[in-house]
Amino acid sequence: MNHLLETAITAAKEAGKIQLEHIGKDIDIKYKGAVNLVTKVDKLCERRIISIISGQYPEHCFLAEEEWDSDDFTGVYRWIIDPLDGTTNYAHGYRFFCTSIALEKKLREKEDMPEIVLGVVYDPVTDELFHAEKGKGAFLNGKSIRVSKTSELSKSLLSTGFPYDIRESKKNNVEYFNKFIFKSQAVRRDGAAALDLCYVACGRFDGFWELKLKPWDIGAGALIIKEAGGRITDFSDNELNIFKEDVVASNGLIHSEMMEIIKKLV
Repeated sequence: MNHLLETAITAAKEAGKIQLEHIGKDIDIKYKGAVNLVTKVDKLCERRIISIISGQYPEHCFLAEEEWDSDDFTGVYRWIIDPLDGTTNYAHGYRFFCTSIALEKKLREKEDMPEIVLGVVYDPVTDELFHAEKGKGAFLNGKSIRVSKTSELSKSLLSTGFPYDIRESKKNNVEYFNKFIFKSQAVRRDGAAALDLCYVACGRFDGFWELKLKPWDIGAGALIIKEAGGRITDFSDNELNIFKEDVVASNGLIHSEMMEIIKKLV
């Protein structure tokens, strides 16, 4: 196994242990916004992940949700980390959450042309580990995965989420949700974008869209979808930039139908 991948898997599983150890206990909930939570578990997981990775690769940079949210990218590699995706779920004991770790590599060291080359998403509740390396396929617990073969939006199961500023901003996904709920077979909203993307990759969902996501939400999942044969773009149907927030992912077969709906509302 690639040592970078092995390190990412070890870090993700260590974070998962912390999550299971503390769930249902005093987790010191604080608010970053009206509905945007952070707990001590988020920070414990982030510190543990970075400790493991930096112990192996001290020259690497980090971009993480809680305490490493900076644009520092001075070397060749940068790890993009969501230590606990689905914090609101976790705080309420709703067992749909995960850790997401992606590795970004510059194509040329002194130029800003990075790409995601590795992605790991770990769900400790189900003990499911999704991973992908660029050009090597996507896997769930070591077994190859592919996107679904559903070819019609009307027969598709979709997933989505809502931004933290839903109470303040008109760009809140409500209009998109209202359109898709009538055009698809059903829509789910589970509250952890990284896992939603992996569920598209392994065929549990046929498509996914969401607004105002962060790079740590989608970095790993985007690569896993691509390597599973799916498609992931922005709301203009351009190649996804993980720093541009708005995401459409699918098995590829229903992507054009999803884009028809989205482009009417953009």
